[in-house]
Amino acid sequence: MLLDIQSLNPVQRQTWLQHAVAPRPIAFASTIDKAGNLNLSPFSFFNLFSSNPPVVVFSPSRRVRDNTTKHTLENVQEVPEVVISIVDYEMVQQMSLASCEYPKGVNEFEKAGFTAVPATQVRPPLVKESKINLECRVLEVKPLGPEGGAGNLVICEVLCMHVNDNILNAEGTMIDQRKLHHVARLGGDWYCRVDESNLFSVEKPNVQLGIGMDALPEQIRRSPILTGNQLGQLANVHQLPVPDPAFTDERLRSIVQYFSVNPQEMDRELHRYAATLLDAGKVQEAWQVLLFDEEAG
Repeated sequence: MLLDIQSLNPVQRQTWLQHAVAPRPIAFASTIDKAGNLNLSPFSFFNLFSSNPPVVVFSPSRRVRDNTTKHTLENVQEVPEVVISIVDYEMVQQMSLASCEYPKGVNEFEKAGFTAVPATQVRPPLVKESKINLECRVLEVKPLGPEGGAGNLVICEVLCMHVNDNILNAEGTMIDQRKLHHVARLGGDWYCRVDESNLFSVEKPNVQLGIGMDALPEQIRRSPILTGNQLGQLANVHQLPVPDPAFTDERLRSIVQYFSVNPQEMDRELHRYAATLLDAGKVQEAWQVLLFDEEAG
């Protein structure tokens, strides 16, 4: 399917894009107007864009159905300050309730059952139930267009963070990713929850360069067994490995003994075993299995 985005109406365009560009973190934005009325509303057009200076950006878009603007946008234009609370699974239903379009002047903290706590450097309050609150100064509000669905980029400098001690690591020096169950927005009514059951790590070649896919031996690069992710793991080593005479492995020995009369089937079994090792994060062991296959070939 090829979609001409410009030919879609605004509702269709928004629906397709929100399903495709996901998951998106949620900015739970606490703001205040010049009369002192509080507002609390979630926005999934949100992310971190700089650490020095520390800048986050969220976008209260113009409503698609009638092209009106949201109270959050009006508030930050009157009082250029905001507290952005990070949403986790324990507060997602209350957060959703706060997204209701209550009339101006209605306090969403009260409607959604959240506790407002005074901030230290800005006028809008923190959300006590959130495990992370970012106090921010609004640097700029950049409109992206005059029509319904157009974003308004609220560019914010983070002044300080409030972090619940319960989500820190054992040393108390950093957030333990396994303890903070982030919630992210997808399309329609869909959300996703981040917890330890769906976390995984990907080694980054920050210091030394990976050899790259093009440097993989052809028999490995064209493997019908190994996936793109698995080839990426192999290509992320910093230099092409060589066979290690000291490497011993019982399964490797069994594969060689059992399939020695059928080189093609032995090749497939060795690649299957290497795939299993790669899925377990054993990249060097997988390389040794594949290098044996290279030598055997």
